[in-house]
Amino acid sequence: MTDKPNHLPERLALLADLNAAQYLTDGLLAGKEDVPAIALNKTTEPLPYDDESRAELEPVRALVEDAMYQFREDRPTAADGWLAPRLHATLRLTRREAADRRIWNYLALGVAPDYVVWRHLVAKSEGEPAKVAARRFRGPANVQAFARLWWAAELFRDGPDYGSVVTVCSNQDMLNTALRVGVIDHRPTAQAMVRLLERGTVRTGREVNALVAAVNASAATLMYDVVAPDTDRDGKPLRDWIEAAESAPAVPRRDLPIGPYEEKTPERSVDVLVDHFAELFAGAPVRGRRDAADEGTGGGEV
Repeated sequence: MTDKPNHLPERLALLADLNAAQYLTDGLLAGKEDVPAIALNKTTEPLPYDDESRAELEPVRALVEDAMYQFREDRPTAADGWLAPRLHATLRLTRREAADRRIWNYLALGVAPDYVVWRHLVAKSEGEPAKVAARRFRGPANVQAFARLWWAAELFRDGPDYGSVVTVCSNQDMLNTALRVGVIDHRPTAQAMVRLLERGTVRTGREVNALVAAVNASAATLMYDVVAPDTDRDGKPLRDWIEAAESAPAVPRRDLPIGPYEEKTPERSVDVLVDHFAELFAGAPVRGRRDAADEGTGGGEV
């Protein structure tokens, strides 16, 4: 099985797509080879904030090792809800910094390829050898192993509160589907969808997919930011939070970390969208769900 890199520098770095591609060998994707760490680190570039504490590599590596140990007896998917908020609070990135794929390439190949294999090694069908999809190492933000967790934490946190992130990341269908749609950038929309998960209005993967599709389609005719306005975003809490990384301790392992002290999402706006989304979901086509009329009349198998 792919092991921890045998060479770990003190600082995180940037790894360009072109350079990352040469390390995505069949052996690595099958979990049978290690990444040549020394060679890889010769192709990296320093972070723009290389002199800051948040560029330290060891806290991220320690966090990943703790995740793999804590969930060693569980399904690897269970680690997502634990790791996402803690990764977000450890890295303390701006959205512009997080939009740079090179940092995620480096985390996946230079810091924790063993985690990527542990978490994403699957067989596509029975009888086929297990393999990691290359885009888990180098891919879009909604798929790449670490980018998906960071963006889930960023888009679903409620100000400093990461509780809703745990809810979303504990449902793989919500995590995988919601990150693909732009409406999730509207905080009341994100929190309303979380509320429907918490209430049990949506449960199964098919229901989650139907809800996300209905919410996204409705956004074409109903401006959510008008009917459910968010607070004006102030960049100061985020800047203060990032600066505080210089003296911040390691993120807690038992309790959730605390994010930037931004205002929480307006409750009234969330309530408005919860009601609207519940109505959308009630009328949304869900494969395998029968109408109440069919259930009441014993409507027979199709």
